[in-house]
Amino acid sequence: MYAISLGDDGAELRPLEPWHAEEFLANLERGREFIGQFIPFGQGAVDVPSARETLQRYADMRAADTGSYHGIWLDGKLVGGVLTLNFDAAAGNAEVGCWLEPAAAGRGLITRAMRFLIDWAVEERGIHRVEWIAASGNVPSLNVARRLGFSRDGVHREAYPYGGVRHDSEVWSILAPEWREARGRAANNQ
Repeated sequence: MYAISLGDDGAELRPLEPWHAEEFLANLERGREFIGQFIPFGQGAVDVPSARETLQRYADMRAADTGSYHGIWLDGKLVGGVLTLNFDAAAGNAEVGCWLEPAAAGRGLITRAMRFLIDWAVEERGIHRVEWIAASGNVPSLNVARRLGFSRDGVHREAYPYGGVRHDSEVWSILAPEWREARGRAANNQ
């Protein structure tokens, strides 16, 4: 359908669809402990049929225009992805998120992929407010939000229990004019 180059390292952003269930499950298995440190992402995908169900749920969300998965492939191997959820074009609001297996971390893949996803949401779909929510302990995720120009709106203290711990949840956002300004600054610095 599409493959967007994320740079000179062979990384690509592509749709992640139900027929990718085996690749998605393999990606989760390689990174399950790392990916699931703060949230139960992919926890229900334990075999190919349940991985397919997870991807089908997001395919249905894409069809309903409420969410979507986009995979990141590095040298032909699915290593993570970016997503939208709570996507509401009529209200101009969307939430974004991500996951990545540990072997692919530290290469800027999420930041690069998220730039395309946010740019599409803002410029193509008219989203005004993009939200990023992450556990306070998830420093890599929060660092991506910072690099992309998001501002921290606040902290929901001890917002949810997971892994025997009550985690603080940080809410970050960027507004369409801020996104355009940040994108312009980035282009000028290249």
